[in-house]
Amino acid sequence: MMKQLKDFPFDIHISFHKVIEQYEKEVKEIESSISKEYMENMLKYISDYPELTEGFEDPKLLKKFKEPIKILLDDLFPSILTNNEIKAAAVPFHNILFNSSKRLTQILENAGDNFEISFRNMNEELIYIFACIQILRQYYNYEVDISRPMYYDIPDKEGIKRHYRIAMNADFVEIFKKDDAPEITQKDVDVLLQNVDDLELWKEKIPPNSYIFKGFTIVNLTDVTIDDAISELKTTLLFEEVNEAEELQKLQEIFRSIYKISDLQVGFTVFNRRDMVFERMENESAKSFILDEKMVNDCDTGICEQGFQKLIDDNSYFTISNVDNYIKDNNNLLAKNLKKNSVKSCLLAPIAKNGKLLGILELASERKNELNSINAIKLDDILPYIITTVERNRNDFENRVKAVIQSECTSIHPSVLWVFEKEAKKFIKDLDKDGLASFKDISFKDVYPLYGQIDIVASSEARNDAIKKDLLDQLEIILDIIRKAYDIEELPIYDQVKYRISDFKEELQNKLNASSEQKVFNLLKKEVNPLMSHLKKQSKDIRELVEEYTEMLNPETGLVYNHRKKYDETVQQINRTMSRYIDKKQVQAQGIYPHYFERYKTDGVDHNMYIGASMANKRPFNKVYLFNLRLWQLSTMCEMENRFYQLQENTPIKLEAASLILVYNSTMSIRYRMDEKKFDVDGTYNARYEIIKKRIDKAFVKGTEERVTQKGKMTIVYSQSSDEREYLQYVQYLQAKNYFGEDIELLDLEDVQGVVGLKAIRVNVLYSPDRNHPENVFNYEDLMEELQ
Repeated sequence: MMKQLKDFPFDIHISFHKVIEQYEKEVKEIESSISKEYMENMLKYISDYPELTEGFEDPKLLKKFKEPIKILLDDLFPSILTNNEIKAAAVPFHNILFNSSKRLTQILENAGDNFEISFRNMNEELIYIFACIQILRQYYNYEVDISRPMYYDIPDKEGIKRHYRIAMNADFVEIFKKDDAPEITQKDVDVLLQNVDDLELWKEKIPPNSYIFKGFTIVNLTDVTIDDAISELKTTLLFEEVNEAEELQKLQEIFRSIYKISDLQVGFTVFNRRDMVFERMENESAKSFILDEKMVNDCDTGICEQGFQKLIDDNSYFTISNVDNYIKDNNNLLAKNLKKNSVKSCLLAPIAKNGKLLGILELASERKNELNSINAIKLDDILPYIITTVERNRNDFENRVKAVIQSECTSIHPSVLWVFEKEAKKFIKDLDKDGLASFKDISFKDVYPLYGQIDIVASSEARNDAIKKDLLDQLEIILDIIRKAYDIEELPIYDQVKYRISDFKEELQNKLNASSEQKVFNLLKKEVNPLMSHLKKQSKDIRELVEEYTEMLNPETGLVYNHRKKYDETVQQINRTMSRYIDKKQVQAQGIYPHYFERYKTDGVDHNMYIGASMANKRPFNKVYLFNLRLWQLSTMCEMENRFYQLQENTPIKLEAASLILVYNSTMSIRYRMDEKKFDVDGTYNARYEIIKKRIDKAFVKGTEERVTQKGKMTIVYSQSSDEREYLQYVQYLQAKNYFGEDIELLDLEDVQGVVGLKAIRVNVLYSPDRNHPENVFNYEDLMEELQ
């Protein structure tokens, strides 16, 4: 039993004077002699306990006066209803219950010895303000609405939380104002109602212990577990305030409350009507009893014919009250997975809209008959909200798919989407007007281009070397198998194939050319593969060698895919990480000034940016934004180089990178080509920029055979002396930030076809291989030693 709150507007005197007064009044008016005699005897008995009339403050005395209180309240708590009503007398706002009905007593006992009853979502601050409102209503008769439902949450003996709505009767209460309590005016009430969260203000107007509460209240509890669970389900489904894993866990708890099954499990399976298959939800933590660990399965092998008919065709419940009997008659995927998960009864409910099945809600129990066709109807009031949520989630997912397609497969960047939306609205307006419309090309004039690339050094050589190693390994494995086969069976064909393979090996070791892979493929197809089919029928040792060889092959090409796989995986991991990194940094860059951005993967990651007034919707442009973006690009490229080498700790092979930035000081026009679905430069003059981009990384330093791009260095290509001054300032700033080392080269470049007069700044990049200690920087040579 809880103690009375010390910080409270009332001094509480637990009293039964109003009940006694009512009996005293009735005994004078009652006509029935039996009833009159009973009341007189009861009042005579109660008169021996004057504390019940005068009132007492210590809740512990409730135990002392338990018996006379029970006799006094007998008419209010009839014993004939004690096993049905959930009822008790109470001290308001204090969770102090007494004279409870037998049913309420049993409910509290089932909750456990450590359970303490308390109001849901009510702290001491709220309790104080609610008590003040009672004073305004009952003592001053001010019209203040306090119609907020109150609840107790009480677990049952199975641990399932049951929910009870509280109805409070305050007929036996009187409130008295103490002499030193401030008078409350209408003006005070207006201020209080405007500041309901200001506890100090309420305490100023209605100080603690400034009123006397004399009496008691009666609380009637109604079990609203199912109604409350449905309400909570609505909240969980309609408002996405928690992550998906928490949402699924909450749904499971709600269904456990509804079905009173403490270990009820909930699953969900998506239905794909187009392919007529069952699929798992996108959320990996979501369970599916139909699929279990499988990601997808055909409907005809997933469930039985009856289940197919009920769920997919009729959109009705399919229940299996005895799974053991179901398994005897069925061998589908559902039956196998129910057995695997120790399910003894289950309920499958269709989530369908307009006759089209979207998915299946699955409820499962480890005891037979707990889920059946009768209690399936409990879902009737719930499914509409689940259907709404599933439909919303499906639409959200489809929108995400479209967004990914737009992001990955087209070039409409969000920064310029406003122009396309404007043209699309015009297109729809024209189409609705006369049925004729055309989507015009989108163009932007007077924009500054920025281009950068981080490429894998000697990627073609590394790829070819991986192909060569795989081919040599494959031929050596084949030779070893044939040698061992020849020891068992000296067939001339073995010798001839050995000669052919040895000849190919020698050719590959000398040089790998464009036709080498095809020659080996033809050899394998025409001579080796038929031979391997024969060797499988030989001795156990040879058969095992052939099987091991077959497992090493790429099923699509029939070639060993080991070194090439390591190369491909390394390049993919590098490109994926580099792309994600620059995409993340782009969010920051868009804050400088809205601009167009695109990046694409080759053997490395290249990117284009365009910035200018025409690309920003009614936002003034100044070249200071261009300068900021250029500095951002230079620092981001350095950070990407660092990420490139930080990845090398976990990649299958080690690769090297070279970075380049192209500076172009003139504005140009770009146009979105509707036929090609991408942006391109507009006009013959502007095409020179594209020519430079394609050829610049192949340029040599003037008078040498040295490529302008070098590993461990950042190359900045430009043509104007003003560009040189600008970028040297950026380099000096980033040197102070430990992005660059001290070695700066100013270079003239050899003319490339159609491009003359280019220059370059080349500066060594500093690296911090340990992300946890970015202050520890290395030059390129030291970095290579560290990675080794």
